Amino acid sequence: MNSDDTIVAISTLVGEAGIGIVRLSGPDAIIIASKIFKPIAKKPVKELPSFSVNLGKVIDNKNFVDEVLLTIMKSPKSYTREDVVEISCHGGIVPLRKTLELCTKNGARLADPGEFTKRAYLNGRIDLSQAEAVCDIIKAKTDLALSCAVSQLNGSLTRIVDKQKNIITDILAAIEVAIDYTEEDVPDIDKFDIIKKINGIEKELEKILLTFQTGKIFKEGIRTAIVGKPNVGKSSLLNILIGQDRAIVTEIPGTTRDVIEEMINIFGIPLILMDTAGIRKHSYDAVEKIGIERARNELKNADLVIFVLDSSNELSAEDFHIAELLSSKKVILVLNKSDLTRKLKDISSLRIFDSSVFVSAKKNTGIEELKKAIYDLFIQGDTNTSNFFLTNMRHKILIENTINSLKNVKASCENNISEEFIALDLRAALNSLGEITGEIPTEEILNRIFSNFCVGK
Repeated sequence: MNSDDTIVAISTLVGEAGIGIVRLSGPDAIIIASKIFKPIAKKPVKELPSFSVNLGKVIDNKNFVDEVLLTIMKSPKSYTREDVVEISCHGGIVPLRKTLELCTKNGARLADPGEFTKRAYLNGRIDLSQAEAVCDIIKAKTDLALSCAVSQLNGSLTRIVDKQKNIITDILAAIEVAIDYTEEDVPDIDKFDIIKKINGIEKELEKILLTFQTGKIFKEGIRTAIVGKPNVGKSSLLNILIGQDRAIVTEIPGTTRDVIEEMINIFGIPLILMDTAGIRKHSYDAVEKIGIERARNELKNADLVIFVLDSSNELSAEDFHIAELLSSKKVILVLNKSDLTRKLKDISSLRIFDSSVFVSAKKNTGIEELKKAIYDLFIQGDTNTSNFFLTNMRHKILIENTINSLKNVKASCENNISEEFIALDLRAALNSLGEITGEIPTEEILNRIFSNFCVGK
């Protein structure tokens, strides 16, 4: 990425809307804007004050393109710490693309995905964990996910990392003094004190790791497969949960031939529901066979399985066959058709479920109990988002690497290993923490992170 050039992108969804924004950032942003924008106030664009909103027209060789509002944010007080110009057009596809084209004709380069935020990071406005939080805010599916992302953007993770880094840096400084001035009158290293401090750091970092499973659920949701033999009410259950007729419901077994996916919000948790084809051990229908195979594949990736049984019938060989596929999964049994005479008495022989709920998809009963069972299975402890939740796998791995390096430090202290080895592991711990906030960036890591962004952010 060349930060000396000026980039441009449409920063809003392209389509029919009330407004759409074309964003410029870079040293020539204001110059380019002045070539295509004519203010109603007839004042030169370069003389317009920062943080001013100005009515005018986008012009292409004196031809009127659109009436727009132009906002200027001059360096360094902008999102990227560069000169930024935002042109608010009418939200149609043609005026947006025409304005974008005029910007590129006058010297701007089309921005890469996430390049505006990448420049904000490279210019020191935010650190890398905060840049990742911007992407999380954009992709947040629920209020809880949004709260976690906003907390990280506001520096909650940065403060935790910096606090532990400061302690490690102090320990390393004392070690390096002892190494460099062996013949001077320098106090001996108190290795018991080092171990005590390292234990304290480990405790704080392990507390953060314990929040990861919940944080990951807040961010990514619970991928949930609805399975069962044909005609037990899987599609009816999906329709009730999402509040609309998404899946076809008939009395004919095997109606669902493909995987249907929908997302709902239960108590702030994204639940990604997949209604699968009814699973039989043997099928002679070629299309149904494909659906069954896809259902089996979805099971492999599911965080949760809702196993639907027909409570108006006894367990069948097909039920036991499905149960065999679920031995390593979190499973909630849904005993559907509870409005009918109950013939299913004993489910303990299945031995694969974490909890069970009686439901009538037809009468819409037991649904709230099912939602609560899902929530209780995955979420333990306080979910107050004023507390910190770790949501990013990259951060988790780096914290684990830090803890491993600190364990090596303790082992060296306990076994009276040379201070040089202690210093090496302390530096490794610092490097791992530094990678979280981007103090030690590599182009590969930056490209991987910012490629997940949309263009224009």
